[in-house]
Amino acid sequence: MSGGVRLSAAAAVATLAAACALLPLVDTPAWILQAAILLALQAAVGVLARRVPLGRATTVVVQALVSFVLLSLVFARSGALGGVLPGPDVFQQLSTLLQDGARDVGRYAIPAPATTGIRLMLVGGVLVVGLAVDALAVTWRSAAPAGLPLLALYSIAAGLAQSGKDWLWFLAAAAGYLLLLLAEGRDRLSGWGRVFGGGAVGEPGTAGRGASPGRGASPVRTGRRIGAVALGLALLVPAVLPTMEGGLLERARTAGTGRDDSAGFDAVRPLVTLQNSLNQPENREMLRYRTSAGNPRDMYLRIVALDRFDGAAWQPSERRSTDLPGMLPLPPGLDPRVRTESVNTSVAAASTYAQSYLPLPYPAERVRVDGGSWLYEPEGRTVSGARKQTTRGVRYQVSSLLVEPTAAQLAAAPAPREEVLREYTKVPGSVPRVVEETARKVTAGAANAYEQAVKLQDWFAADGGFRYDTQVASGSGKDAIAKFLEEKKGFCIHFSYSMAAMARTLGIPARVAVGFAPGTPLEDGAVSVGSKDAHAWPELYFEGVGWTRFEPTPSRGTAPDYTVTQEPGASELVVPAPAPDRSTAPSARPAAPGVCTPQLRKSGECPSEERSTVEAGAHGGGLSTGPVVGAVALGVAALALPLLLPLRRRKLRSRRLSEAGANALAAWAELTDSAWDYGIAPDESLTPRGAATRLVRLGGLTGSASDAAHRVATAVERTLYAERPGPVEGLASDVTRVRDALRASAGFGARGRAMLVPRSVTARVRMRCTQAVLTARQRWVARLRPAP
Repeated sequence: MSGGVRLSAAAAVATLAAACALLPLVDTPAWILQAAILLALQAAVGVLARRVPLGRATTVVVQALVSFVLLSLVFARSGALGGVLPGPDVFQQLSTLLQDGARDVGRYAIPAPATTGIRLMLVGGVLVVGLAVDALAVTWRSAAPAGLPLLALYSIAAGLAQSGKDWLWFLAAAAGYLLLLLAEGRDRLSGWGRVFGGGAVGEPGTAGRGASPGRGASPVRTGRRIGAVALGLALLVPAVLPTMEGGLLERARTAGTGRDDSAGFDAVRPLVTLQNSLNQPENREMLRYRTSAGNPRDMYLRIVALDRFDGAAWQPSERRSTDLPGMLPLPPGLDPRVRTESVNTSVAAASTYAQSYLPLPYPAERVRVDGGSWLYEPEGRTVSGARKQTTRGVRYQVSSLLVEPTAAQLAAAPAPREEVLREYTKVPGSVPRVVEETARKVTAGAANAYEQAVKLQDWFAADGGFRYDTQVASGSGKDAIAKFLEEKKGFCIHFSYSMAAMARTLGIPARVAVGFAPGTPLEDGAVSVGSKDAHAWPELYFEGVGWTRFEPTPSRGTAPDYTVTQEPGASELVVPAPAPDRSTAPSARPAAPGVCTPQLRKSGECPSEERSTVEAGAHGGGLSTGPVVGAVALGVAALALPLLLPLRRRKLRSRRLSEAGANALAAWAELTDSAWDYGIAPDESLTPRGAATRLVRLGGLTGSASDAAHRVATAVERTLYAERPGPVEGLASDVTRVRDALRASAGFGARGRAMLVPRSVTARVRMRCTQAVLTARQRWVARLRPAP
């Protein structure tokens, strides 16, 4: 192999080795094979151009043109002239794919699906770096500076991937760079005709041969050693010097902690990741759940509890985890006399949401996960993945308790146990005194820990002049809380961190919970949780109630009912007196029927004819009208029910169509429900475009009706994914056109059923009835369960 070919091959191999750092960014490695083939062709074109020979700049231009043609053949062949030469449509297609790729990069968490746009960005980026390396190392014969584009490629990939195998990709990139340096050294020495040794001058037998063993090192070996020493120092120096944080070995040191840095939302280091999630231009869906809770506003999904406070930051304590049990132990500190409600929740994580912790309502009683290996940590009641298991696409069911204490119960809570106070009221001496002084000032006059907690919450949320702002610098260090109290602006992390720290200075056990706010209810009864629902809130401990949520962040979440700033009334503590016995109760019966004095009439106590009749029947005088009234009510309900369903459907349709101009999702909901009424059940696994195609096919729609269905689907996709979606005109008429077409193609029986017994209404009624029955059954089971 000649020197030029060897050096070109080494440049391509070095580029490909550095590109391996991009592998963790997507969920399939197939793209690297495409990049390798195109990179080899690019290098071959360079070899041929230099043998012609062409000028250096001309060689680089030829390689760039050929690389563009190769990319167009792979990604935009339909727009090429004759299937080979790029035409005007190729530029448009590649531009569209790049825009799609940039949008997909913003939409998906790492590792992202290998969409066509993302593959184009990856393969195209590798070819650009390969061209730069080949030009520097081969065309201009300067391999050392060629390490700069290789370093840029590796650094960008490693910074984005944040995987536990950074050291492996570094070794691959370093080996490729060393191979390039070695190839250049051999290529330079080959110009002299031989590789000479360093033997003694005039030593016999050395002419025309390499160096004798032990007679000194050749420049090639010397260069290898210098490169190896330099790379070793690059690895070891950041790990040894205390002033240099991070370094290439940082991931390896934390690999055994059970923390998954590939998560789409990092609960272990939430300060920056929460701010990034809240500042994303698009609210990417992370989870979708259905719950039996009557009002999902209290369905906070808790990921992890941060209970270790060092004065500068909150972190989770390192505790031992066990295999996930069938039934979780009872939550600590919860008294059976506190009212609870059993809640069942089914959760589906998005394929783009990769997190090592399962978001759960607190406190969970049972967690059933479809597949995977999961661990349970009892103190924080968290469930995390084992052996790199993440939440990506996971479905799980949670049985939890909705704890509903009263203000009186919290106010009367006894002092916490000594071990709870000892662990959860620690405040380092580095915390500025202004934190405790402010806490004492805000809670002045409070009679107990509960009132102190409510005063703190209200001061942050309403009375203290704080402002919610996600653009504030996150800040860190021992003065971060003091700075936040002075500037009075921040986001949920600042509010929860500060309230928990101030509560600890008052002797109230506190920690910070990280997870998601309840999310947005959907038309089908599910609730969507997006990246902008990422949230943090303080949990304070009250004996008899346990860990209790508070909400100090203004304009975020909902304040729990038990934190409403009202003094607990005496009526909450009074046991209702038993009803008086009929035989001893004084008679307060008014005058006989037909006798009504003006005083009785004014006070509204005159007996009516119906009441007199009922009372007479109750005392054995005449027919009892109770069964008659019940029978009449049942008959009226039986007659009214067939009318209520179409009326409900008509009212819902009218509301959606009136909102369709400004809300494409309302138009889409009406379109899918109209199809459902005529027998085409919705398929939630399909995209809007796929669902519209299915609707057109099953409904037999043609012409304007088919176009109308696709226009509504396009408007929905624009609403969901466009950076600034605007109102779309004519969606209401499009929905009506599709509905009329479905009605025209349906038979007489199908039209009658769609009008009188619409499936979209009856199915939801059945679902709610089923949920009500399950909830009632769970309540009875909870009441019959023996007390511990």
